[in-house]
Amino acid sequence: MNRLYYSCFYAVLALFSKHEIASHTHSGVKTHLSNQFVKTGKLDKEFGLLYGDLFDLRQKGDYGDFFDFEERDVTSLIPKVEEFVRKIAFLIEK
Repeated sequence: MNRLYYSCFYAVLALFSKHEIASHTHSGVKTHLSNQFVKTGKLDKEFGLLYGDLFDLRQKGDYGDFFDFEERDVTSLIPKVEEFVRKIAFLIEK
């Protein structure tokens, strides 16, 4: 789950770099993504929700005591994360 989240996180940081958006925390990245891209319609709401879910799941997995993900939970998100990264790459190239 951690790797899925960070795939999206670094893609978003690349997008922010293109648009000269600075954020110094993971929460800040989530907020700026929502405000600058989801709420403006540049990025579909489903991608904003996915990023928020991955943010929460990464927190749970990294910091939750005695918590582990089932393989099916992780593998079911891989296609969605790949689509998210492709969409962010498209926005960067625009």
